[in-house]
Amino acid sequence: MTTIVDYGAGNLRSVQNTLDELGAEYVVTNQPQTVQEADKLLLPGVGHFGQMITALDRLRLRDPILDQIRAGVPMLGICLGLQSLFESSEESPDSPGLGLFPGTVKRFTGNIRIPHMGWNSLSPVRQTRLLKGLTNEPYAYFAHSFYVPVMDATAATCTYALPYTAILEHENIFGVQFHPEKSGPVGLQIVKNFLDF
Repeated sequence: MTTIVDYGAGNLRSVQNTLDELGAEYVVTNQPQTVQEADKLLLPGVGHFGQMITALDRLRLRDPILDQIRAGVPMLGICLGLQSLFESSEESPDSPGLGLFPGTVKRFTGNIRIPHMGWNSLSPVRQTRLLKGLTNEPYAYFAHSFYVPVMDATAATCTYALPYTAILEHENIFGVQFHPEKSGPVGLQIVKNFLDF
């Protein structure tokens, strides 16, 4: 059973619609015990890094999420859900992220429109299971002001002022900076690939 973590601010309806279209069985929860029973975890994210982390801690969801990931349960973080996997974010420097990966989520700077919104191509830098069955550089929908720098776990990049992590993949941990639930057939295939693990 796929468990969607509900911390009160995620884009849950669109994510649920995607899973419904794929015929997936899932549960939406903010209960630690239910998270501890998950076969797969999906952590959607819309909003502010600090508010998300505060909500996860208030609901006592941090430890169950981390325990399941460390036990090998496949996990997909979407947008802010990806960013939460890191130690910190420039959006809220005093809010400690989940800390599964070292480093700080950065804010876009320079003479560009912020937030980065719209369709952009994904450029694989190595083989990634999430892009199975898709063309070499598929397009996905982005909406964000902060980004994860390119790192060892980066599986695909997007370029907006600079290349940054669009897909992260490390063992059972997956993250996407874009919104697969808003990315049409490409997004459906990416979520299906995750559910098929």
